[in-house]
Parts: sequence; C-alpha cells; structure tokens
Amino acid sequence: MSLENRIIKSLDRIRPYIQRDGGNIEFVSVNEEGIVTVKFFGACVGCSLQVFTLKGGVEALLMEEVPEVNGVEAIDYVA
Repeated sequence: MSLENRIIKSLDRIRPYIQRDGGNIEFVSVNEEGIVTVKFFGACVGCSLQVFTLKGGVEALLMEEVPEVNGVEAIDYVA
C-alpha cells in the first residue's frame, strides 16, 4: 500500500470523531520530509480546539500508524 493510501486509511479512522462534532478532515499532500498537509471543514473552522485536534489527535495517530510521517500541518480552514 502506498504512503498516501496508508495516511488516508489512518485519517479514515479518526474522521468519525471529527464528524461527530460537525467537522471533517481531508488529506491534501505529504512532502518528502514526511510532513502531511490536511484541510479541516465545518465546525473545525474557528474551533478553539483546532490545535489539540490537529496535534493531539491527527498528528499523534498518523505518527503512530505511519512511521514515515514526521508531522501534520493544516491549511485553508474552510467553513
């Protein structure tokens, strides 16, 4: 399975928890340094817990499940 597919599979595991609170997350890219870029939608936009969700949830899960991942960044928060 490709790196991108493994990242998407991991994001699919955390997505229901984000959707439960009215948000969503989408994989955008991964660079050669192992930094994954994601985009948040819905209730995640403007949420005071964005950083916790990104670093404590998404990044922690991806770094645990996909050893090539070295970090996660979010872009373009969209309502």
